[in-house]
Amino acid sequence: MIRIFIDSDACPVKDEVYRVATRYKLHVFVVSNRMIAVPDSPLIERIVVDSGPDVADDWIAERVRSRDIIITADIPLAARCVEKGAYVLEHKGRLLDSDSIGMALAMRNLMTDLRSAGMVTSGSAAFCKTDRSRFLSELDTLIVKARKPPIRLLPPNG
Repeated sequence: MIRIFIDSDACPVKDEVYRVATRYKLHVFVVSNRMIAVPDSPLIERIVVDSGPDVADDWIAERVRSRDIIITADIPLAARCVEKGAYVLEHKGRLLDSDSIGMALAMRNLMTDLRSAGMVTSGSAAFCKTDRSRFLSELDTLIVKARKPPIRLLPPNG
């Protein structure tokens, strides 16, 4: 069974995830280091971890399995989850997979280096209706994809 993990601190699409997960009857883990409100549903589980850097990320990365869906904007967490065969979706609808995670990590590291060197870098654009729509479409597509049984390739002579 596919599960959805939300790296929920500052995630603007939690309500959308709840609605879609309820429609597909998927279990959702809402992981944060502070108490946040979640709907009263047996499908939605609030996980409050200790405060500290990467504690929520570690909780998610330790439990994620192949074909689970992770909602996060945290690129290092995304890389850890992709490595385990999970699907990762940013809140603006960008899919991070084995084809794109390397470039995403490289860009994150470059921007971190530029900021530490004192270079002023622009932040990302504000979250808008188009992002929300793209996210919902991509989440629905991912769930359908994750629910399909994996394709098993036969050996050349078998």
